[in-house]
Amino acid sequence: MQKFKLVPMLLMIFVLSSSIGGKGELKGDTTAETVVAVNPDFFLEGTKVSTVPCTLSDGTKTTCYQIVAGTPADHDMGPWCPDNIADGAEAGGIWLENGEVHDVDGEFIRNLATFYNDDSWLMYDANGDIYVTKTEEDCINAANPNVGEAYKNFCVECIPDYIADVTRTWMIPTTPVKLATSAYFARGAGGPGEAGGRPEPGQRPERGDRPAPGNRPERRQEAMGFGPQTRGIAFNGVEFSASAPVDNILGAYTIAPFDDAGGHINVHQGYHYHAATGVSTQIKQKDGHAPMIGYAMDGHGIYAQLNEDGNEPGDLDGCRGHYDDVRGYHYHVDAPGANNFINCLAGAYIN
Repeated sequence: MQKFKLVPMLLMIFVLSSSIGGKGELKGDTTAETVVAVNPDFFLEGTKVSTVPCTLSDGTKTTCYQIVAGTPADHDMGPWCPDNIADGAEAGGIWLENGEVHDVDGEFIRNLATFYNDDSWLMYDANGDIYVTKTEEDCINAANPNVGEAYKNFCVECIPDYIADVTRTWMIPTTPVKLATSAYFARGAGGPGEAGGRPEPGQRPERGDRPAPGNRPERRQEAMGFGPQTRGIAFNGVEFSASAPVDNILGAYTIAPFDDAGGHINVHQGYHYHAATGVSTQIKQKDGHAPMIGYAMDGHGIYAQLNEDGNEPGDLDGCRGHYDDVRGYHYHVDAPGANNFINCLAGAYIN
């Protein structure tokens, strides 16, 4: 199996200086802390940002940024499915399994029966041509978790033409409000198969032992409630989505790959990310800290998983957040193969 492809990062270098003094709460700490306001200038051209009044989940009346976006302006979308089992890695996207990122090349499709230890997988014909959804109707039908035999062993690929008129609107606080207790995300997922729940065990192909899900933090009893499904927003206006419903997808013997940026399309949600792979715009930090990649729905910054030294910070809390004097409270995303960004929201959000 090939390793995850290296792709060029699109870096935009900014000086992160939009902080204001304030008082926040971090695990009960009552000392003065840095609170960093959302910088609307970080959002890229083509993403509309306006200021509106809003009320946060804790009752705080404040202002929010309303962000309207469609498709990313900083990178191409796709490809997702290769056409033939002889195709190389450049012809397809990636797949996330057991915490690892796999290239969806022809060899990956050819070896699905071995990969999942299930002879029902056969996603290509006698010529090696891969069964790929070709129309918008196919895209919609194959995303149904109860799709049945009609799309069994199809590579599901929904293309940008299907969402030319789709825009999404987000609301995040102009200045984050840190709370003493975190809120976990509402159940749900983005991407093909999102409409249904998890299949019964007998409906899932055997795949061996799976690791403990990375999006289930410990001490769930600390949660004050359930927030939105969306984790955050990239600077190009694309959603950092909930975990992809991999069990639903595989239960129908389909594959719905992500592109090298970690994104794919459904016609209701548009283009959205399930992994942070370093392709979308990043804001480099001056002190060796991981680059910034967007904002969480509570207005706190989201940063890449690893600092410049190649290490993940060792003091992340259950939401995958921590504090420093430069960035205030902020999050670090999970590893690209984890099918997860952050675990919960430490701040107030828009209901």
